[in-house]
Amino acid sequence: MTATPTVLSARALLLDMDGTLVNSDAVVERIWRRWAATHELDGDHVMGVVHGRQGYASMAVLLPERPMAENYADNARMLAAETADMDGVVPVAGAAGFLEAIISGGLAHALVTSADVALSTGRMAAAGLPYPVVRVTAESVGASKPDPEGFLKGAAELGVDPADCVVFEDSGAGIAAGRSAGMRVVGVGPRAGAHEPTVHVPDLTAVRVEAGADGEILLHIG
Repeated sequence: MTATPTVLSARALLLDMDGTLVNSDAVVERIWRRWAATHELDGDHVMGVVHGRQGYASMAVLLPERPMAENYADNARMLAAETADMDGVVPVAGAAGFLEAIISGGLAHALVTSADVALSTGRMAAAGLPYPVVRVTAESVGASKPDPEGFLKGAAELGVDPADCVVFEDSGAGIAAGRSAGMRVVGVGPRAGAHEPTVHVPDLTAVRVEAGADGEILLHIG
């Protein structure tokens, strides 16, 4: 990982949800460890794969011989189970103030999440966080992170060059997607440090957002 700069400058921020804005680990652990037991897989190994990816993509890694049609059907069941379970969903430290600074400053931003609309809406509400107007959800893309499609689509919807975007992510798959999109990545939380983000912070209390001139966004790290 490169040395942490004091300030990053951007024209738009692309924000992952789970692990970045919302701590949903309690639900993810419950749902996916139950799934792992059903398929006689090691729970720790499964948890090392699923963060950041859409469910069907995780299943393709974990059950490589299974037809994709079964993965898509299973993914729909998993999404429904996760959407019905909001117990323990809380904001990541600093997320509320971080989003407030972005919104009040009128700064360009989008949610780019592997969750679908129902799950992302539910989790943001459960965490007490505003749901961004511009969002790229599971329904919006044909490929899951670590494919860069979601981040590139978010940049396009905001009308910003990918090189002028900064991604906020917590997972290896998400960080890889941001880097593949040609974007700088702020890694958030304990999972992020091992995956070579541009900058790593323990949570969003370590980031201060400032509006610069002509829509520029200044991120003060640390």
